[in-house]
Amino acid sequence: MEFLDLPPLTRAHGTVQLPGSKSISNRILLLSALAAGATRVNHLLDSDDTQVMLAALTEMGVSVTRLGDSRDYQVVGVAGKFPQQAADLFLGNAGTAFRSLTAALALSQGDYTLSGVARMHERPIGDLVDALRQLGAQIAYLGEDGFPPLKISPPALNEHAEVSVRGNVSSQFLTGLLLAAPLTGRTVSIRVEGELISKPYVEITLNLMRRFGVEVVRDGWQRFTIAAGQTYLSPDVIDVEGDASSASYFLAAGAIGGGPVRVEGVGRASIQGDVRFAEALQQMGATIVYEDNAITASAGSDLHGIDADFNHIPDAAMTIAVVALFAQGQTTLRNIASWRVKETDRIHAMATELRKVGAVVEEGADYLRITPPAQLRSATIDTYDDHRMAMCFSLAALGGVSMRINDPQCVNKTFPGYFSAFAAITQSAEE
Repeated sequence: MEFLDLPPLTRAHGTVQLPGSKSISNRILLLSALAAGATRVNHLLDSDDTQVMLAALTEMGVSVTRLGDSRDYQVVGVAGKFPQQAADLFLGNAGTAFRSLTAALALSQGDYTLSGVARMHERPIGDLVDALRQLGAQIAYLGEDGFPPLKISPPALNEHAEVSVRGNVSSQFLTGLLLAAPLTGRTVSIRVEGELISKPYVEITLNLMRRFGVEVVRDGWQRFTIAAGQTYLSPDVIDVEGDASSASYFLAAGAIGGGPVRVEGVGRASIQGDVRFAEALQQMGATIVYEDNAITASAGSDLHGIDADFNHIPDAAMTIAVVALFAQGQTTLRNIASWRVKETDRIHAMATELRKVGAVVEEGADYLRITPPAQLRSATIDTYDDHRMAMCFSLAALGGVSMRINDPQCVNKTFPGYFSAFAAITQSAEE
């Protein structure tokens, strides 16, 4: 399907069961593969990114078995040593897979080539490579310096494992280092240079490493130490939470379209930082009700614009940019420079598409300022092979205007059933 036409929508209400979290799914898959013992992984996300990770682990000799028709898998861990010591891995545009596998394979005893789609070869990885080289990793660039594709050879591990990494480009670099550090068998101390962005994603990493038996000592957000002698051990069974980033679209629909919309799979007990998206909706005037494993959003008073720092929830913050179309006054999203090195340059892409529906948008190096139109316009939305662009702009149809979403299949990266789930909770003007 080259495009999807959404009719003018007037109302949103209902209940959504969220798919599993991409961030948690791919971390758990890698940890299960590196651990000693077999792990049953329940409610794994079924998406392009997780399929990339599953395929890569299988190619590395890890035994992965889907249990019947469920979303549950059994992963037999390799206790830190991949059976396949040479492989050529194609990882699409899956950043969570590419960055973490680069680190894990660079500290393994093998020869590997890692490549992806053209956009992945434009996404920077130099900071991670520089940090891994400090540990003794042997990594060569096969194209432009600082970017994939990569050639990895067996490392010459240093005795003193002290490493520094920049924190202001992508938290996935630190996550990759943390996940791979126990493979060295040494005490590894990682120092973060500059401000660490997307801290909640690092919290997910630390939480899951602990579930697999490895403790990280954290000194603020500037230093992380993994003591020698720790190895990953299977927790036997682990559940994947619902995806908090995906929750943002349905919570926003509840706030814009009246509601109530209840999302199940994340709540007060979630380990994902993106549940704080609901706080931003509250600040804009929505009514939010929290449960341990669910959140409900409804329209409260009229929505109003906010000026806020979204460094902690960069993915979910994209949804706020579209909610801003329905708010009184300006909305400013600050400290979102990481958008520029995601699946596309999201600051530029978001500004371009928001203008199509009538908004006045000021685009800065690390911010967006959005003034909503008096009346939304119908538009054809380009999605830039970026799943979040497609899901965000579906919400614009709740302004009572039709929306054409180009390349709707790009949502398969994290949420293949998104448009069906969205249709189930929305009501069109014709109904």
